[in-house]
Amino acid sequence: MSNVYDFPTMPRFEEYKKKFEKYLFMERKNGIILVRMHTDGGPVRWSPWMHRQLIDAWAAIGGDLENEVMILTATGDYWFAMHDKEAFAEWDTVRDPDIRYDGLRRPLKSVENFIYCIDIPTIGVLNGPGPSHTNFAFLCDITLCAPDVIIRDHHFSGGLVPGDSIGLLFQGLLGIKRSGSLLYSINHLTAEQALEYGLVNEIHPREKLLDRAWEIAEEIMKQPRSVRRMTSLLVKRPLRRLIFDDYQQHIISEMYAYVLQGAGHQIEKLRSKFTEVEKKLEKELTEKK
Repeated sequence: MSNVYDFPTMPRFEEYKKKFEKYLFMERKNGIILVRMHTDGGPVRWSPWMHRQLIDAWAAIGGDLENEVMILTATGDYWFAMHDKEAFAEWDTVRDPDIRYDGLRRPLKSVENFIYCIDIPTIGVLNGPGPSHTNFAFLCDITLCAPDVIIRDHHFSGGLVPGDSIGLLFQGLLGIKRSGSLLYSINHLTAEQALEYGLVNEIHPREKLLDRAWEIAEEIMKQPRSVRRMTSLLVKRPLRRLIFDDYQQHIISEMYAYVLQGAGHQIEKLRSKFTEVEKKLEKELTEKK
């Protein structure tokens, strides 16, 4: 019988590590794969092109049977630093409906591939504050965060329906009432509140977050492979059910409202609604250029 790793079609780490290096730094030690999102080696500037690559990256990571535990984080002192205004402006000029469809497929498949394709234990590390897409950290089995993390959903205050799975995860993890004020962009959560409400598992100083993530991953690796993977299936089952039942409705609602308004990504409007922490972040990053 062939070795489980001998299948010719299985993704190979060195190949997809190179393939996705523009947006994802990857390293692997003893079956534990660290995935660190970045833009030009620094804090993430969220763009449609990065979003699109995540679809294939999650599928490759999940398809590589030599990956046993995944740690997901971002670069520097912030989760997602800001939106790439120029990249979104470029996307908003596209008028071909067949190409525009990717605007729906992108958020749909990046979430579905993360929760369905990656069937190993996952640890999300929120390394700092940021304006968007904390959903990938919350989709992980275990989530760690830095003390200065601020959790918000800016969609509604920016004139968009909060349908890209962040709001759905708030509903599933926080309950109807707590999630309601977040979906309407009325409130935010501090790291301490996120811990109290069960949105994250642990808070650690930023410089100790990855060490703790590796410690947890190595502890998980002490158990047999079948036990690790089957336990991961049980841990993921509630969120997989949530995504299966409701996510398409959420993302289609966001996209339909977007079309009805006839507007592009209102990055400036979104930016005006950012918290003081995020405004300070943008100023710092601009001054570093």
